[in-house]
Amino acid sequence: MLIATNERGHVVKRPSKPAIGKMLADLQRGNAHLVLERLDAERSGSWYIQVLLRENNTFQLEYRDGVAELHFQTQTISQEKVLGALLAWAGAVPDWQDSFMWNNISEQFTPSDPTSPERPGREEPSTGPHAG
Repeated sequence: MLIATNERGHVVKRPSKPAIGKMLADLQRGNAHLVLERLDAERSGSWYIQVLLRENNTFQLEYRDGVAELHFQTQTISQEKVLGALLAWAGAVPDWQDSFMWNNISEQFTPSDPTSPERPGREEPSTGPHAG
């Protein structure tokens, strides 16, 4: 199941394409991020894509595929490209991420010593309501 949440705490379960588009279009100061989470009992870990409208009116887009090692980030000025990515991710379209250059940001979420446990609170998105 997909769940969309914005900074104001508005939650939409099983959001439609128009609902995702409206939530993205409504991003502004005080409501600057949107998170789409995929909840699936058959998959462990955190599966999400999120967008942050930055102070300079660019969009910071991140996604995570289950584990901290697969956490990526990019930026764009195009709301249209962000919407396309959100909808393709939500629809599980293969290779949806190919229209961006992604940076792996997993080092922000994994310990530097591979034998030590992960630091508490670093499993969450780096932007949005779960920022740690």
